[in-house]
Amino acid sequence: MAKGSLVSGSIWDEYSSVVVNRMNNPQHQGHITEEEAEAMNASLIVADFGAESCGDAVRLYWAVENDSEKIVGSKFKSFGCGTAIASSDIMTELCMNKTVDEAVKITNIDVEKAMRDTPDVPAVPPQKMHCSVMAYDVIKKAAATYKGVDMNSFETEHIICECARVTQDTLVDVIKINDLKTIEEIADFTKAGAFCKSCIKPGGHEAKDIYLSDILKDTREEMERERLTALANATPDEKADFASMGLVQKIRAVDAVVEEYVRPMLIMDGGDMEVIDIKENEEFYDIHIKYLGACSTCSTGSTGTLFAIESTLKQNLDDNIRVMPI
Repeated sequence: MAKGSLVSGSIWDEYSSVVVNRMNNPQHQGHITEEEAEAMNASLIVADFGAESCGDAVRLYWAVENDSEKIVGSKFKSFGCGTAIASSDIMTELCMNKTVDEAVKITNIDVEKAMRDTPDVPAVPPQKMHCSVMAYDVIKKAAATYKGVDMNSFETEHIICECARVTQDTLVDVIKINDLKTIEEIADFTKAGAFCKSCIKPGGHEAKDIYLSDILKDTREEMERERLTALANATPDEKADFASMGLVQKIRAVDAVVEEYVRPMLIMDGGDMEVIDIKENEEFYDIHIKYLGACSTCSTGSTGTLFAIESTLKQNLDDNIRVMPI
């Protein structure tokens, strides 16, 4: 059956011809018996794995050669949709003639790419990407059974996007390095969130402990804190950036310096302060503040305390800063 042959312009157009052919004519469906494995001088491994999100399941049979740990026989049975059959068939084929250690390195992306007609066109619709994940997971289950370990021992990092097998650490690094600001940019760089989309935010077909939206928000906030801390510790040459900031950035930069250097001093005497506004007045930056607590009635608020606040902000941000209590 050729791609799109059932209904022109229908959902079938989103499936590669490889997938459609393997749905209808799987090459490796079946089972391996103990006797067959023994005839190959191999140990029989049988592993089952199911996908909670859709109810599909797959059983993988391996005949692992005793002397070499090479997979000399590989079969599957699938209890699920056509895409699950196709991805399981390809997965089973990819395992052949690999050692167990080599097979466990096969990812769901490897399975999906092996089902493509052309390298740059996905083999299945995004919502069916989880089928290749199931195929990948049953490999881990079989390897864990053979080695006598927990299948989770093969995962050393927290996977956020199961479809693209992207870890939380990778996402944080990519967001920081490339200054990513949107989920779409993350998908472009990592493919996370580009398939079934369950990892983007709550409400998808599979619940997550943490979502891409959470990671993006937390990482952007962390980047801003790091930027403000760096700014607060900047040299005079580096501080020249204050002049090019927008109003919101200037207020955040001032807040960062106040939080690190000024507020602890005020709190010790029962006081505090908040930044109300920043206004440019020719070459000056007039920072309007409001004293709180004991500072609001302290006589030094217009002398010594004011001088200390202004000097600290000048030293850390810009020499043209003036502080104006209101």
